[in-house]
Amino acid sequence: IMGLGLYGEGSGISATKFLIKRGAKVLVTDLKTKEQLKDQIKRLGTLAKRIEFVLGEHREKDFKTADLIVRNPGVPRNSPYLKMARENNIPIENDISLFFQLVDRKRIIGITGTRGKSTVASLIYKIIKAVDKNAVLGGNIAKSPLAQMPEVKKGGAVVLELSSWLIEELEGHHLSPHMAVVTNIYPDHLNTYKDIDDYAAVKENIWRWQTRHDYVILNRDNKFTLEMGRRAPSPPRFWFSLKKFKEENGCFMSGGNIIFRCGGREINVLSISDIKIPGEHNLANVLAAVCVGMIFGVAPATIKKMVKDFKGIPDRLEFLRAVGGIKYYNDTTSTTPEATIAALRALEYERQFRPLPNPPLKTRGGKFKKIILIAGGADKGLEFNQLVKEIKKYCKAVIFLNGTGTERILEKMKSAKVPMATANSMADAIGVARSFSSRGDIILLSPACASFGMFINEFDRGEKFKKIISSLKY
Repeated sequence: IMGLGLYGEGSGISATKFLIKRGAKVLVTDLKTKEQLKDQIKRLGTLAKRIEFVLGEHREKDFKTADLIVRNPGVPRNSPYLKMARENNIPIENDISLFFQLVDRKRIIGITGTRGKSTVASLIYKIIKAVDKNAVLGGNIAKSPLAQMPEVKKGGAVVLELSSWLIEELEGHHLSPHMAVVTNIYPDHLNTYKDIDDYAAVKENIWRWQTRHDYVILNRDNKFTLEMGRRAPSPPRFWFSLKKFKEENGCFMSGGNIIFRCGGREINVLSISDIKIPGEHNLANVLAAVCVGMIFGVAPATIKKMVKDFKGIPDRLEFLRAVGGIKYYNDTTSTTPEATIAALRALEYERQFRPLPNPPLKTRGGKFKKIILIAGGADKGLEFNQLVKEIKKYCKAVIFLNGTGTERILEKMKSAKVPMATANSMADAIGVARSFSSRGDIILLSPACASFGMFINEFDRGEKFKKIISSLKY
């Protein structure tokens, strides 16, 4: 096992448990130390006694003599140790590629994309769970499907959120899920992939080996997924779009309603007013989920009810509470500039509901700026020019968490007439944000950067934010 990971039921630890319980002789190697992995080792319980650990380093011999290597998704595919394994004809898997070989792929619905995949996967699961009580949700949403095999064995649909790293190992087996959704493609992980075309090509693995009996659902409003769709198999291709399109199958908005079209027949599934999660980007997420639900055969009335009941998911533009007239939102999983821009635009509507005390700062058009943004962190090689423009347009102030990404944003913010500060901890960031705020404002954690360095991962970052906000007295 190359990389035990830090998530309690993530890829590395779940593959470790799964293989040991099936009689494998397991060696776990991780560049993290025993001290850094102590919580994970504790989670292994008595199974830890049956494992050989090589921690704080990787040994070349382990990658030349193993029968099988299971790679944690955090391990880059160009790792020199994986190159050694390939040169020695040792098969390389991850938890998802193992899972695809163990379960009938006709049961699998896979969701990938740069933004929105967690929300789409969660809403698809909610819709399908209404008619399939044995449905399972897993993947990149912090829970490996290998950790859920007892539930999987009950025979329900399996909804998987799939990052580009998880999809990579499917290529070697020419495997794709029965239903594949690509939410969108934007620049991301360019510290891992050579360019956006390389990144997009990996995402394409989610449908590349589908047959004419499968389905691919693609965003018609994104230039990369639109181009993918032109290469995707037809007729199983479906689109989703915020605009009405002609003739082809899929889901679109028209006259304030979400319409599903298949074989020329159009069905009015629900009204846009039924959607409770904010932002135009979430309208697109709902369109994708509705499209899958309709293909799956869920009744429109059931889909409508599930959408109306859906309040979003933790860590994605998650409203926490209001304290002293200030609203707090946790959007820690926004690790790209585009995701943070979407959050700013969605919350901009919030400022209409209360007048602000004190002389307000104004945006173009004379509207009040009410958002205090907490952003920044580790660099992923992304472009921040548009984010800076949006910050100037929407933000009353910005507090940046220290990191290599922050350094690049600050360089571009030099001419911005927006109050700014930096912080060495989440507590400091929140304290400074509160000092800029007044009644009716919004304090938003939406970093646009990776979490590494100051936090274990983006969820650790969100948990620290939530813990402090939950303890505020005024």
